Amino acid sequence: MAGNPLINNMTKPQGDPRFGQFGAGGTTTASNPYGQQAPYGQKAPYGQQAPYGQQAPYGQPVSAEQLNQMYTAPAATPVDTNRITINDIIVKTGLNFGLVLVAAVIAWQFPILMFVGLVGGLVLGFVNALKKQVSPALVMTYSVMEGFLVGGLSLFFETSYPGIVVQAVLATVIVFGTILALFSSGKIRATAKLTRFFMVAAISYTVFCLVNLVTSMFFDFNARSVEVMGIPLGLIIGLFAVLLATYSLLLDFTHASEAIKSGLPERESWRIAFGLVVSLVWLYIEILRVIYYIRSMAD
Repeated sequence: MAGNPLINNMTKPQGDPRFGQFGAGGTTTASNPYGQQAPYGQKAPYGQQAPYGQQAPYGQPVSAEQLNQMYTAPAATPVDTNRITINDIIVKTGLNFGLVLVAAVIAWQFPILMFVGLVGGLVLGFVNALKKQVSPALVMTYSVMEGFLVGGLSLFFETSYPGIVVQAVLATVIVFGTILALFSSGKIRATAKLTRFFMVAAISYTVFCLVNLVTSMFFDFNARSVEVMGIPLGLIIGLFAVLLATYSLLLDFTHASEAIKSGLPERESWRIAFGLVVSLVWLYIEILRVIYYIRSMAD
């Protein structure tokens, strides 16, 4: 039976690479060296294994020179992996503030655009805040709307009290720089308790502003003009709003820091830029109001 060709062919298939290389009659013509397996290609020979996560192409062992190049290659940077960097945040924020400035200059010449900015900014503010995937186009459009609002309001206050816009801009820059410096040094941080309080207070203040806007336009009643012990309610609320806007800046800095540490996609820099525009425009408008009430009381 040992000489039966049928059995020989069953036990040692001819020419089947899964069982090695066989010549005619099923006899082995070559044996594989240690570390080189024939099934479905050849692995790198012993002592020349491909590094973790990389396999040598079938039949092409990795050389010592190739291994050295792999291990000495520089690590990938955030730019290479399309992850967010501080430069991304600075560039996107600068671009959006440039749009705010240009739109504000236009609205200074055409104050009617203030109402376009008011409605457009309100709508786009909610859209950008609730949108899961940030849209650069919507963020930039929002910045233009905010610029229209800022330009029209600034002209109104400047007409009443010349020089008030310069005062408000300087105060805004000082607050921004102070908070950034304190955050960078680690002296102040956002906490969960303060953030919960901020959210409730910010929502309540937004509702108050909307209701007061409606009553001012249709019922000729402005709650900010009501005096409490000789102090306009607008001044008290304005000082509180300045604190809210300042904490909003702190949250933006925290978000930016965490985004960089977490390696979020570069696209998220637009969301951070949007938040910074919201906070700084809010801070500027509230400071403008506070200075207005202080100067009106001094007259």
